[in-house]
Amino acid sequence: MFANRRLERKVDALHAKLDLIMAHLGIEAPAPVAPVPAVPSVPRGDGLAEIDALIMQGKKIQAIKRYRELTGCGLKEAKDAVERRSPY
Repeated sequence: MFANRRLERKVDALHAKLDLIMAHLGIEAPAPVAPVPAVPSVPRGDGLAEIDALIMQGKKIQAIKRYRELTGCGLKEAKDAVERRSPY
């Protein structure tokens, strides 16, 4: 318990020294990093069947658009997913 408290005090002292050094050099603290977005879901059931039907009709662009609507993923991810499902 005492070791943890001592370690916390040392870390706090280092933070204070680092803040002084950054202020002296005119360096601003970096902005907080944005959270990583959630992984888009994979369409299931009717959504996947609809995408497969569009692929079989040769409507790859529409299939990509529909995949994006269902999952919320980006263009590249949707294109790659549709191409993986395409038989040719």
